[in-house]
Amino acid sequence: MSHVVVATGFNREVQTLRQPGIVVVAGGGDPVGLRRKLEQAAAGAAGIASYGMTGALADGLAIGDWVVADRLSGAIEIECDPAWRAALAARLPGARVGGFFADGRMIDTVAEKLALGERHAALAVDMESHVAAAVAAERGLPFAIVRCVSDGARHLLPHAITVSMRPDGGVDTQAMLRSLARRPAQVADVARTTAGFARAMRELKRGAVQLGPRLALP
Repeated sequence: MSHVVVATGFNREVQTLRQPGIVVVAGGGDPVGLRRKLEQAAAGAAGIASYGMTGALADGLAIGDWVVADRLSGAIEIECDPAWRAALAARLPGARVGGFFADGRMIDTVAEKLALGERHAALAVDMESHVAAAVAAERGLPFAIVRCVSDGARHLLPHAITVSMRPDGGVDTQAMLRSLARRPAQVADVARTTAGFARAMRELKRGAVQLGPRLALP
């Protein structure tokens, strides 16, 4: 049976997916490298999905909530596969279904997060979905997004977190420490953000089991 290719950000998100029929690649904030890895993994694939943690763009989403996309806006405008979307939502009772936004940028302000959510009718944002969607569209493969909220719409990620993503999907601890040394006032926010990430990771592990082999692709 052909496999499903899954794009995510960090290696720790990769580790939550151990189900059969899934090949996971971490973007690490490097869209060029992510695209190359996705194209290599897509040979013989049955579909491409974007999975992992996500930032909320709309009020009413709490850390640990699941969001399943019906469409993606931003760098590419694309509808998600309806049958796959329905299967994902069925496996995750309580998941919100709606739009995603992705263009590869770190959003700089809370005001911009809220404005993007309203302008694009998007519930959440991430940094990999637009790359995965482009590869899926070029190959004529079904595309899906299923992600877990790790920070709220009215919370901006602290600088130490935004500089910690390595292109290989790991965490650059030294970059984080340098940022904290230069801006010690962000220590409390980093602790709060890290706690949110940990909660989202626990939910990712639980949800991944429910999604099952091939990430629920029908």
